[in-house]
Amino acid sequence: MRIVVFGAAGSTGRILVEQALDAGHEVVAAVRRPGTVAPRPGLSVVRADVTEAASVRTAIAGADAVYSVVGGKPSRKPVELYSTAAKNIVAGMQETGVKRLLVISSVILEPGWRPSNAFFFNNVLDPLVNRVMARTTHDDMRRMEQLVRDSGLDWTIARPSGLFSNDAVTAYEVQEDQADGLFTAREDLAASMLAQLDSDAYIGRAMAVITTAVKPNIAKLIWREAIMSS
Repeated sequence: MRIVVFGAAGSTGRILVEQALDAGHEVVAAVRRPGTVAPRPGLSVVRADVTEAASVRTAIAGADAVYSVVGGKPSRKPVELYSTAAKNIVAGMQETGVKRLLVISSVILEPGWRPSNAFFFNNVLDPLVNRVMARTTHDDMRRMEQLVRDSGLDWTIARPSGLFSNDAVTAYEVQEDQADGLFTAREDLAASMLAQLDSDAYIGRAMAVITTAVKPNIAKLIWREAIMSS
C-alpha cells in the first residue's frame, strides 16, 4: 500500500515509517522540514505543513491510507495543532477521494479512565501533569477526535497511555476506547496502527493500546516526556 505519514520526523513517526517500510509498504513522509528525514528505497519525503491545506492535499493525493502522528510539546498555552491538522487532513482526503485515516490521540480523553493499582498516578501525577500541565493539549485532541468522527472517512483513533520507547514490539493489548494500563511503547503503538490496514475491526472506533510486557520507571518517564520536553 501507499501510505502517507504526517509527523514522520517525530519519535513515533520515525518508528511507524520504519515498520511500514519493513512490511513492504510504499511510504510518503510528509514533514515541514524535508531535510529531517532521509529518503531511501520505498520512502519518499515531501514538504507538507499540517497548517497549510494546499500542501497537505498535495501530499495525500494518490494514497491508500493516511496516518497522522503529529504531536507537540505539552503547554498551558492554547493549543490548535491537533485540530488544525485534522481539519486540513480530513479536507484533503475528502477532496482527493482517500478514505482510510488513522490518527493518534490519548487515552486521557476517556473520562472514566483510571488504571488499576496506580494510586500515585491516579491521585497525584494525573491531576498535575495531564489535567493541568497538558490540559490545553488534551482539549485540542478532543476537538481533533470530533473532527475525525464527523469526517465520513474510514477512520481509526489510536489512544495510547504514557508513551515510551522500547527496543522492539511486544505482545501489546488493544481494546476499544480505553485499556487498563499506564504505558504504551511507541513500537507497539506503531505496530497496532499498521495492523489496521489489514483489518476493519476498528474502523469508526477508538482503540486503546497498552504495553504490559515492559514497564518503564514512571518518574523518569514523566520527567523525560512531560517536563524535559516542555
